[in-house]
Amino acid sequence: MEWIIGCWVLIGIVIGWYWLKEKKLEKRGVPKGSLGWPFIGETLDFIACGYSSKPVSFMDKRKSLYGKVFKTNILGTPIIVSTDTEVNKVVLLNQGNIFIPAYPKSVRELFGKNSILHTNGSPHKRMHALILGFLRSPPLKARVTKVFENSVKLSLATWKDNNPIYVQNESKKLTFDVLVNTLTSVGPGENLNFLRSDFQEFIKGLICLPINLPGTRFYKSLKAKERLMKRMMTILKERKESMNFTDEKAPINDAVDLLLRDSSESSEKQSLPLDSISGNIIEMMIPGDETMVTAMTLAVKFLSESPVALQKLVEENIELKKQKIDSGQDYDWSEYMSLQFTQNVISETLRMANIINGVWRKALKDVEIKGYSIPQGWCVLASFISVHMNEDNYENPYQFNPWRWEKMEATVNNNFFTPFGGGQRLCPGLEYSRLQLSIFLHHLVTTYRWVAQQDEIVYFPTVKMKRKLPITVTSINTTP
Repeated sequence: MEWIIGCWVLIGIVIGWYWLKEKKLEKRGVPKGSLGWPFIGETLDFIACGYSSKPVSFMDKRKSLYGKVFKTNILGTPIIVSTDTEVNKVVLLNQGNIFIPAYPKSVRELFGKNSILHTNGSPHKRMHALILGFLRSPPLKARVTKVFENSVKLSLATWKDNNPIYVQNESKKLTFDVLVNTLTSVGPGENLNFLRSDFQEFIKGLICLPINLPGTRFYKSLKAKERLMKRMMTILKERKESMNFTDEKAPINDAVDLLLRDSSESSEKQSLPLDSISGNIIEMMIPGDETMVTAMTLAVKFLSESPVALQKLVEENIELKKQKIDSGQDYDWSEYMSLQFTQNVISETLRMANIINGVWRKALKDVEIKGYSIPQGWCVLASFISVHMNEDNYENPYQFNPWRWEKMEATVNNNFFTPFGGGQRLCPGLEYSRLQLSIFLHHLVTTYRWVAQQDEIVYFPTVKMKRKLPITVTSINTTP
């Protein structure tokens, strides 16, 4: 009997301590909210909403109770969630001096201390500018256009004989292989197959319990990362050796060339060691396995459910295809990007998909934004999904409506549209991603009609289709 009373007393003390802690935070000006249950906080509700058809409901419920900025506790970590565009902008713009990226322990350990994700200040600015300039360069866009066009055409040619087609799987094959080629010039073959296999094993551990014991998910991912690093180091050493016999003014063909040349031209202090370059290139492969795959798959899903939008997209792209047939000329990357309704479809897909639903940042010091106090050491979750699905920002936000972008600008300066993040850590591959999506949609809608089977989106731990989006395709004739 006494131990039962003791347990209740202990529970009462813990709950009382939590209550006093929340009251102290409120007095300091920390946003209103609830830290939930001791230790687990509001994690269970957060995960449950992630598995529902409306993951933003976790944010919406608390926003209605506490306002656009509130505190909560997820995965045992007290955090401040912002669904306010102005607060999000301040968080995104103040990198390095006030806020730094905050990632789960599994991500930190898998990427390592030299990861570009953990780099701040001048080194990060320099690396970001280097990669951004490379991915935006017209020569690279021309090369990617040709390589991705050929890959899409070859892939689509096999679809008619393999119904049903699982769009998520087919997209993954396309994007990963082309991205690896862009980064390393590795083409089809045994080396690419090993890279793909090890990368799949590696990325599975990004969101898991960081328990490094044989047989655990985390252990397997660490071993896969070791194999990836070994293969990448071999590629780098061979390339570095060949560069000794190459003209210094020769064009840069891929990210390996870019980073090796920059390293050789930099001062000893700025120069990156080969293992850091290897790690950074592996990190750059992630969009080919996650972001682009999801965007392509969900574009097909949303268009399948929006026949009017699909018909408009088909008409625009068939017109371009007929022009190319008549002229006998190859496609230029700028022609894909000039398809206005196609770009609207892409913008609307990115808004509704919320592939990156928010970013986590850690406060380096006490800071106040719009009257909200954020204590030093606390994490802030700048929620993008809450902004994208807010009816104050978008009329009928749950309706797929590409026409809304005729009146709006899908630019990096639009605080209401942040599918690629923002500030100094804006994804450098945003134009690269749009180009690939444009090429994929163009050749898909001018080659096939399709019927999608019933499927649903799963939002946790990452955005994916539950059944990989099976479709049945039928060939069409677009010749004049």
